[in-house]
Amino acid sequence: MAQDHSHHNHSNSQSNIGLAFFLNLAFTAIELVGGVLTNSVAILSDAVHDLGDSLSLALAWYFQKLSKRGRTSRYTYGYKRFSLLGAIINSVVLVVGSVYIISEAIPRLWSPEATSARGMFALAVLGILVNGFAVLRTRRAASINERVVSLHLLEDVLGWGAVLIGSVVMHFTGWTVIDPILSLAVACFVLVGVYRNIRSVLPILLQGTPAGFVPEQIVSALTNVDGVGGVHDLHVWSLDESYTILTAHIVTDRAHSMAELAPLKRELHSALSPLGISHSTFEFELPDETCSGCEPAL
Repeated sequence: MAQDHSHHNHSNSQSNIGLAFFLNLAFTAIELVGGVLTNSVAILSDAVHDLGDSLSLALAWYFQKLSKRGRTSRYTYGYKRFSLLGAIINSVVLVVGSVYIISEAIPRLWSPEATSARGMFALAVLGILVNGFAVLRTRRAASINERVVSLHLLEDVLGWGAVLIGSVVMHFTGWTVIDPILSLAVACFVLVGVYRNIRSVLPILLQGTPAGFVPEQIVSALTNVDGVGGVHDLHVWSLDESYTILTAHIVTDRAHSMAELAPLKRELHSALSPLGISHSTFEFELPDETCSGCEPAL
């Protein structure tokens, strides 16, 4: 059942990212036309930004689909980690886009530019509806890749919300300086979100112990199995945040035949199952055997 649930989550992630890509690309075309018709530099800049989003979403969609492939002789663990590559590329695009927005917004604090408030208002309403629908589809993200995509879309919703508010205020007051102020606020919000996503991706890429897994508890669960005299050289890491791998050296209490080790391995796998270990590999050693190259025990 857990495998079916994981497959269902990956399928949903792929379809949600695909929908987000097509919505973003279609709306980018609308923005380009609307920006020309309203003579709005802000909307044209956002169209360029959304075009970059569309390219990154296409990469995310491709990598999410690629991550579902099985193992090969080249990638013996499969392609699960490719979804992280999509998340990293998208994060870089978000950083570049946010820095660009900041660089454009700061000079306009001192030299605000006139824009068509009514045209901005109409496009802002459409932008909120289109991107808001995509956010609803991806907000319960099943993968890091999809969470970064959701952050892309949320950035667009907030950006259009800023345009909406700014267009209303500018229409009644003429205070065009509000537009760059709101743009800076949205860019800072996005950078904070990117930082949080990078913090969750880096430990996986660096093969750190996944969050929620305590090595001491794993060792305790293994040593409680009858026939186990000790555990060392334990390694726990994750491929894509949901598929956790463990390797360990198991010191038996006595010499066992191969036929006797088979039920012991089943008991060891059963002991790890409640802990959420997806794949485990054991090497068995005799009590007086010297383990060459092993790392110190935890």
